[in-house]
Amino acid sequence: MDMQLKDARVIVTAGASGIGREIVQAFHDEGARIATCDIDEAALEALRDDLPGIHAAICDVSDPAAAAVFVADAIAHLGGLDTLVNNAGIAGPTAAVEDIDPHDWARTLNVCLTGQFNCTRAAIAALRNSDNASITNMSSAAGRLGFARRTPYAAAKWGVVGFTKSLALELGPVGIRANAILPGLVAGDRQRRVMEARAQSRGKTIPEIEAEAFDRVSIREFVTARQLADQILLLASPRGRTISGQAIAIDGDLGMLG
Repeated sequence: MDMQLKDARVIVTAGASGIGREIVQAFHDEGARIATCDIDEAALEALRDDLPGIHAAICDVSDPAAAAVFVADAIAHLGGLDTLVNNAGIAGPTAAVEDIDPHDWARTLNVCLTGQFNCTRAAIAALRNSDNASITNMSSAAGRLGFARRTPYAAAKWGVVGFTKSLALELGPVGIRANAILPGLVAGDRQRRVMEARAQSRGKTIPEIEAEAFDRVSIREFVTARQLADQILLLASPRGRTISGQAIAIDGDLGMLG
């Protein structure tokens, strides 16, 4: 299906690996022009080799000055902006709330939530000039269910939903739509690391933790990064022009985390 995204100007944060890499590839396959950032130079270099011509730069989105420079450079490279995908995030600590270091709490919120504010703030002026402007923010099932022993992550992801809905109200009148994606159990290295940390913190095996997780979901299989990318393509395309202010769960009908 042609999503009418040829030559669309797209920024994807944290696009060098994992979910972000799949989002970048999906837009590339549609003929979009893409700029991305990451904190992993080796992964960025591999991305440049795979997709020559892509604008790819080192950036920690939690740093407002660095985020502003990256977004400005990306917009200059692309010649404007139609779509911002705020994908950057970290898992944060896995521990009882009384055992969480305040620095780890702050770092998780700074990357997962404030990083989205930093990039969005820098992108709005350019998005106003697009006739198909959209923002998609990556939240999580933890942003609607909560997540025991992952309180910094859950708090940040709930914040993303509030941020997104507020953006939709504020920016809709100027033609910019905003939505959040709430993935469940996504296949990949990050999910494996989360389950490893959870198994260690609870004194269980990884298969036991995985079995517990799938006991709480109707469709007992991992979500794929490509499924997330496909939904984001729809939201960014003209076909999604009246979809805004939504927190869209892609999680197999997950009922509980933790």
